[in-house]
Amino acid sequence: MKKIQAILLATVLLVGAYASAATIPTSKMVDPTTAEIRGLLTDANFIVEVDTSAFVTFMLNREGEIVVLSVDTDNDRVASFIKARLNYHKVKAPLEKGKEYKVPVLLQAEA
Repeated sequence: MKKIQAILLATVLLVGAYASAATIPTSKMVDPTTAEIRGLLTDANFIVEVDTSAFVTFMLNREGEIVVLSVDTDNDRVASFIKARLNYHKVKAPLEKGKEYKVPVLLQAEA
C-alpha cells in the first residue's frame, strides 16, 4: 500500500512540475516605440541586396526628438539612411528623455 502511495505521489509531483513549466502562449503585442521606428525605416530610397543588421543607439532630447548617437553596422549607406530617417524626429511613444536606448534593426533584402 505504501508503494502505491509513493508512486501516486511521485506521479502527481511529476505532472505538477510539467504543468508549471509549460508556457502559456501570449499574443504578440508590438511596443509602440518599435512600431514607430519600424514605420520611420520603411521604404528605403535604395535597394537592399542582402539582409543587413545594425544596432542603433539613441536618446531623446528635451523636445522629445530622437538623437541618434551611433549606428553599429558595416554598411555606411544603411547607417546614413537610419540617421537621416530617425534624427530629430519627434516620437509619440512615452520614452524617458536623456536616457540612452539601444535597438536592433534589420533591413531585409528585397526579393
